[in-house]
Amino acid sequence: MQRTQYSYDSILAASERASFRVEDVIGPDRPLDFQRPFLPEVLARVEPLDFLTPDERIKLNQIRGNTYLVMFGLVEEFILPFVLDHARPALSHNDARTRALLQFATEEAKHIQLFRRFREAFEAGFGARTDVIGPPEAIGAEVLRHQPLAVALLVLHIAWMTQRHYVDSVKDNQALCPQFKSLLKHHWMEEAQHAKLDTLMVEALADRCSPEQQVAALEEYLEIGGFIDAGLKQQVALDLEAFERATGRRLTAAERSRASEVQLGANRWTYLGSGMTHPQLLGTLDRIQPALRRRVETVAPAFC
Repeated sequence: MQRTQYSYDSILAASERASFRVEDVIGPDRPLDFQRPFLPEVLARVEPLDFLTPDERIKLNQIRGNTYLVMFGLVEEFILPFVLDHARPALSHNDARTRALLQFATEEAKHIQLFRRFREAFEAGFGARTDVIGPPEAIGAEVLRHQPLAVALLVLHIAWMTQRHYVDSVKDNQALCPQFKSLLKHHWMEEAQHAKLDTLMVEALADRCSPEQQVAALEEYLEIGGFIDAGLKQQVALDLEAFERATGRRLTAAERSRASEVQLGANRWTYLGSGMTHPQLLGTLDRIQPALRRRVETVAPAFC
């Protein structure tokens, strides 16, 4: 199998340069601006809901922004033990691979703390309860019951998805809340190295599998995607309930149906389509075996 040019040494060095402290990114002196949107429109997709007022669309955008970071915290709670399990066999070797994987795990733990701090700040300033699917332990158990290569493909998907969101639609967007944008920037800085390390993990796991096992792992990756999609449908309903609590507005049946349709499409693109169609993910699949790439390219349009 053709391999990527990434190396553990370069990833570790870049990761150490990009490191930050949670205390330097979020705190009372860095408040959220609840007069501005949090997510770019390409992810939030609130503008098509023209039956909402401009202020109501900002409220829904902020709810989606809250969900976005809480969802990252949720998935990183199963990524952390997965990475530690992957690192454990190499702990007896004092090399860059071991150090890079342990650094990865440390950063994932830091991201969980960062997003919990954000959640506290959001709840203090938003003024209405927002709920997110869970519990995290149950979601993590469902994902981690799949074979390691399938889980590694999901982790790689999430890392490249994060890169795409920040670079394509957040980095140069001056309309967003500066503090929310800063959180996304700092997350992106470290995830940029995680995507490379995830690629090496996928390659290492794929090397241990027969072509038939690789195909089976790809199908399990898609199965996890179906599980996530079911959760997204639940999350759309929770977000609309939070919207009604925050605004005091009761959506009509027709409005709720339209909002659910648009928001489900937005969530599917945000969490599934944007990762499944990322050129780097597709390139990794193609290097393992071209049939894997073709399979994902067949499925992905349902989430775009």
